[in-house]
Amino acid sequence: MNRLFGTTAAKAPKATLNSAIGNIDTRISSIDVKLASINAELQGYQAKLSKMREGPGKTALKQKALKVLQRRKQYEAQRDQLQSQVWNMEQAQTMQDNLKNTMVTVDALKSTNKALRKEYGKVDLDKIERLQDDMADLLDVGNEIQESLARSYDVPEDVDEAELDAELEALGHEVELEREFAGGGMEGALPSFMQDEVPEFIDEAPAAGGKVKEAAG
Repeated sequence: MNRLFGTTAAKAPKATLNSAIGNIDTRISSIDVKLASINAELQGYQAKLSKMREGPGKTALKQKALKVLQRRKQYEAQRDQLQSQVWNMEQAQTMQDNLKNTMVTVDALKSTNKALRKEYGKVDLDKIERLQDDMADLLDVGNEIQESLARSYDVPEDVDEAELDAELEALGHEVELEREFAGGGMEGALPSFMQDEVPEFIDEAPAAGGKVKEAAG
């Protein structure tokens, strides 16, 4: 029917490295089975030869053992060749896998590069620079505000400590002089700057003790 209608049979799938390696591994396993049988046969011959005396029978048996040994060498040579083929195909398979991985990596890098270019194309560097400048100006304004709020209103910033010490020492001398003039060194006298001034509309000054108590209180 296929010939009448001009159709062709389906093509067999192409062999891959994995399938070829599997076939050769199967052949190697078959050779290993044969070698095991040959080794067992050689051990039997060796056991018999060790018990036999020299003569025609031993010579004939030795010839059989030599033929079996020769066959074993042939199988071993075939196995070595097949194993070399498997090794070469495995190396080729490794190279093929590495190439596939490399191509996947390259494709991923290309996609990432394309996406980055698209995203970076949306970024306006001039706007970023202007934004940074605005932020710097705002920070300067904030610092100026903080400095203004932290400014002292009572004590000037350029006060000389030596002048303060001299003024404090002068006040001490004034206190001593006030005490000498008030009571000749009498205890409890107050300096002039600590005494209350008497209003003009009061005829009599209050008692000295009251002043001391008020000042002390």
